[in-house]
Amino acid sequence: MTSDNALPNSGGPSPFNRTAQHDAKRSAILSQAAKLFNYQGSRGTTLQDIASSLGLTKTSLYYYVKTKEDLIYQCYRVALEHHHSALDTIEQETTDPRARAAGFLKQHFVSWGAAQNGTGPHIAALMEIAALKGQHKEEIEAQYIALFKRVRNNIRTGVAEGSLRPCESTATTRAIMGSLDWTFSWLHGVPLEQLEATAHAALDILANGLASTEPLHAVALDAPGERPNESLEGFNREETNRLKQEAFYKTGTRFFNRRGFNGASLDEIAEDLKVSKGAFYYHIKSKEDLLSSCYKRSLNILGDIHDRADRGTDCGLIRAQRICLEAFKVQISADGPLIRYNTITALPMARRREILKQTEALNTHFGQLLEQGIEDGSVRPINIFIARQLIAGAINAAMDIGKWREVDDPESAAIDYFNVLFNGLLPRADATD
Repeated sequence: MTSDNALPNSGGPSPFNRTAQHDAKRSAILSQAAKLFNYQGSRGTTLQDIASSLGLTKTSLYYYVKTKEDLIYQCYRVALEHHHSALDTIEQETTDPRARAAGFLKQHFVSWGAAQNGTGPHIAALMEIAALKGQHKEEIEAQYIALFKRVRNNIRTGVAEGSLRPCESTATTRAIMGSLDWTFSWLHGVPLEQLEATAHAALDILANGLASTEPLHAVALDAPGERPNESLEGFNREETNRLKQEAFYKTGTRFFNRRGFNGASLDEIAEDLKVSKGAFYYHIKSKEDLLSSCYKRSLNILGDIHDRADRGTDCGLIRAQRICLEAFKVQISADGPLIRYNTITALPMARRREILKQTEALNTHFGQLLEQGIEDGSVRPINIFIARQLIAGAINAAMDIGKWREVDDPESAAIDYFNVLFNGLLPRADATD
């Protein structure tokens, strides 16, 4: 006897079942929207873009979603339902914290592959939650926090049982989830036939760390170059303007990170700085110009950290650690945070390429340090490209660590945060190459 919802010998819902057809169309819309949001960002994607890519009219799309804000919210809700459902399955299959941790990581890669080969939906990267408003934001944040706590609880269980290495569980969870959230920005460059090997290489790094034997510890950099005396700024107009612009960029970065490009207002930034709109707009011509300058400022800060990490004769591992720990400390310092890269899709392609070129130069340098570490024996033989991506994702997410735990000692907090990437989740006696 066949169900009313499906035709005999068919793989889908009956065309006479309106509810099933409506749900299928809605799922297709959310999948396509997630795909475009991941590639283009919410600002660069219009409802017309989504409708056209599905062969729909914009009027037809409005039957399923009323505004882009509502569409982003629905995409994020479906993404979190997907992640929670995956954890449900993993937790039903095993009680082993190690297997659960591995399963959580692998499902990101499996889901990506399914979307690319057409056997599953595209899952939205949860990178613009801050841009949501009101109830939408509250609900999505609550679901993300619940997901975070589930992952953290598994790590805590593993540490208590001895199957996972002792670590500060909150910082470790944030670093892992930051690394995984970042996969949307680089997996598109990995051929599908290499996806399984890529997942295995990422799991190897998170399980066993980058370091061969050297533990992660405080490795201070030389101090940054001496700053001009701000008490003399009134006598130097050029320096006065530089300090003002620096304040604009720092505050702009904070607003863009919290609210996304669309949610950040130049008028609110001016008000937060307690300057007149006229004075603000004298220096900042547009929101796009401000965002571009915020990226350049962050890249200059990171470039200085990389330059200082190169001084001396330390091994490759220590130099790489220096960059990570110093970048973390900037994120939570008065000079931070660094710009969150989820806003880059708000920039036109020419500016985006310029920023990505500079970013890639820094990432390449970091990879060279890891290569040096492999040669001198301080770094395990690992996939350098994947290691770079995991580190980049963790650094990008580090600015939010204060939302999850107290940061009384930046040095100690930085070590706690990057511990998993350099030393791994597994006890060293159990670690395997």
